[in-house]
Amino acid sequence: MAEDYQNWLKRAKSNFKIAKTPKDEDICYEDLCYEAQQCSEKALKALLIYLKQEIPKVHSFHILLERVECHIEIPEEIKDVLELNNYAVQTRYPGDYTPLEKEEYEMALQITERVLNWVSKKMSKL
Repeated sequence: MAEDYQNWLKRAKSNFKIAKTPKDEDICYEDLCYEAQQCSEKALKALLIYLKQEIPKVHSFHILLERVECHIEIPEEIKDVLELNNYAVQTRYPGDYTPLEKEEYEMALQITERVLNWVSKKMSKL
């Protein structure tokens, strides 16, 4: 089980690194925000594995936070991850949505970095 959470955290860090890719005309903010969302999702799932819990096969931060909160307290600033819910599905593919702007991307990165740092810190203390 120990190896599983480490693999999930490694993949989360990989998603975060991709999310920080410098944007150019060939890169969409929607795709960078998707990678940020994936980082946060995988980090929280890594924490659930670390807590010896089954991970749900969902993209919902509501469900993931609820599961984590059964075991440890979650600071309010980490709950901001709920803002990233739409990046898992709605903006993942071309479709009916307003294109994302730089400000939304920067917010997604800030939230993701907080989540990743918090999860890493929690796993080193528990």
